[in-house]
Amino acid sequence: MKKQFLKWLAVAGIFMLTAACSDDEKNARLQVWLTDAPGDYDEVNIDIQGVEVHSEENDNGQGWKALDVNGGVYNLLELTNGLDTLLGEMELPAGKISQVRLVLGDNNTLKIGDDVHDLGTPSAMQSGLKLQVHETLTEGITYKILLDFDVARSIVTTGAGGYKLKPVIRAITEAQDGAIKGTVDPKESTPAIYAILNDDTLGTSFTDTTSGQFLIRGLPAGTYRLLFSPNSEYVATEKTGVEVQIGNVTDVGVVTIEQ
Repeated sequence: MKKQFLKWLAVAGIFMLTAACSDDEKNARLQVWLTDAPGDYDEVNIDIQGVEVHSEENDNGQGWKALDVNGGVYNLLELTNGLDTLLGEMELPAGKISQVRLVLGDNNTLKIGDDVHDLGTPSAMQSGLKLQVHETLTEGITYKILLDFDVARSIVTTGAGGYKLKPVIRAITEAQDGAIKGTVDPKESTPAIYAILNDDTLGTSFTDTTSGQFLIRGLPAGTYRLLFSPNSEYVATEKTGVEVQIGNVTDVGVVTIEQ
């Protein structure tokens, strides 16, 4: 019964997912999160309008790619003591990234007691504050860039009793998961592949009908069992002892599917 169910999933999803398989294998996923170190204020509200990443793999040497961002005003003091929030994420070609650009609007304020003050920002902030990252992204891996905003050092008082924002931000990049890739032979067997940790299926993929390649991404570390459920002309196959480590893509090589 279980085998029939797995084959039904393979037939139902294969036409939708195999076409994208080849492109997915060339990409990494990038998430940008925001957090803050505490400061002696009641609120520090920052108007975030955009986040861009400079990718050296982009076409025409332009490099900058915009994330799909949850734009708006963020109170940084709600993001202290280990709390953070997702600003946006994107798929981009695997390879080197060098910078993150944070674009602010002009709705930035500071609250002290019952008083709310406009928080002036340098004009350059509206074209983007550039932060150095210098990371090489591996295909199939999800990365998190944490923008650690230091409020205490970022608020500057002016001679007229006002306040200005001169952001002090540290960009921390971490891999979040691992992945498994390989190739099935023959490619015509077009199996669905399930990554099973203990008794839980944590990832699923389908082979590329042109190359026979597959990629299962978003996997926590552990020792996996791979179940290959091909079309009805072939026999289901298992591969055990597949080790996954955070930040790495485990290549299982060529897996033969018997008729």
